Amino acid sequence: MALKRVVVTGLGTLSPVGSNTQETWENVKNGIGGIDWITNYDASKFKTRFACEVKNYDSNQYFDRKEAKRIDKFTQFALIAADEAVKDSGIDSESVDKERTGVIWSSGIGGVETFYQEVKDYVEGNYTPRFSPFFIPKIISDIAAGHISMKYGFMGPNYCTVSACASSSNAIIDSFNIIRLGMADVMVTGGSEASINEIGMGGFQSMMAISFNNDEYKTASRPFCNTRDGFVMGEGGAGMILEEYEHAKARGAKIYAEVVGVGMSADAYHLTAPHPEGRGAAIVMKNSLSDAGLKPEDIDYINAHGTATPRGDLSELIAIKTIFKEHAYNLNISSTKSIVGHLLGAAGVMEAMFCVKALQENIVPPTINHQEADPEIDPKLNLTLHKAQKREVKYALNNTFGFGGHNTSVIFKKYE
Repeated sequence: MALKRVVVTGLGTLSPVGSNTQETWENVKNGIGGIDWITNYDASKFKTRFACEVKNYDSNQYFDRKEAKRIDKFTQFALIAADEAVKDSGIDSESVDKERTGVIWSSGIGGVETFYQEVKDYVEGNYTPRFSPFFIPKIISDIAAGHISMKYGFMGPNYCTVSACASSSNAIIDSFNIIRLGMADVMVTGGSEASINEIGMGGFQSMMAISFNNDEYKTASRPFCNTRDGFVMGEGGAGMILEEYEHAKARGAKIYAEVVGVGMSADAYHLTAPHPEGRGAAIVMKNSLSDAGLKPEDIDYINAHGTATPRGDLSELIAIKTIFKEHAYNLNISSTKSIVGHLLGAAGVMEAMFCVKALQENIVPPTINHQEADPEIDPKLNLTLHKAQKREVKYALNNTFGFGGHNTSVIFKKYE
């Protein structure tokens, strides 16, 4: 059976630097970061008091009060991003074959804010069992996909992928495979996360995974920098419409890019630390190139996982040199987490969207906040420091890795 081609026909975004895709992309390519003091809760007792929040978020701008109370913030973010993507794609929910239109939407953690509040209320209420009937439906990670499918009546494949920070890349991969195998025509795919709260931040703080640099918080997300000390938490959501090429062509859809290859692997090494030689990362990039039928020298840009953790950044760059060899020096590499923070389960699709925009505009977004070279990082690598760089981008590869050793790579091709 011949595999079908899969294209991107819609984008939707709610991020720490923009309330939609275009605003987000403009700020990303101009290197305007989203880090600020935390406003979601009183962070004064915490070691880390900054994050990349969605700015001035008010659920009443998007939902009526009753609806907002019944869905966690991560699901709100999902519905907002998915709605922009669906509208951007031009899909008519009344005429599309709803049985062949599905939703795969991810979240690494789900409704952690609701979980915290419900348990807190329970304990402070002298253990009176007064949990909300919406407690479970608000916290489970798959519920966002359910809400999206119900909003539009899409009755195709519908579920959630959960693989820590690789979650939304796995959602893209599953959606891609479902379409190219002929099981659906259209998939709404993406991820959302809302973990900037007491237990989300407190948990990562205890793991020593996030930055503690309150003195220089505006520049605390420092991928590849010698002074990096962990990631900066982000929140928001991003979505894509993936569509079978002939289906998109027949309806005259705007096509952003083509998905041409995907890869998955495991580190099989440690719960949270990457393999020091980047073995799993090297395998996943090799797998994605093989799936796409490409040679390493075909790739122009890599949007790195680049969390600004001391060992994580280094192991990924080692893996890139392992696979791309001398071509590694011809690549542009950047970490947009320096701008939007780390959106956990939404990171992969957010960064995939930046790859698509790079293909469209032949602009590689920058890695910002870099202050001091790491002597362990090869200085000949082009990490796209400080400002965006113009170059022809025909193929872009997005890496996303997660706790548990989950690795994903997705390759996008310029549509011409």
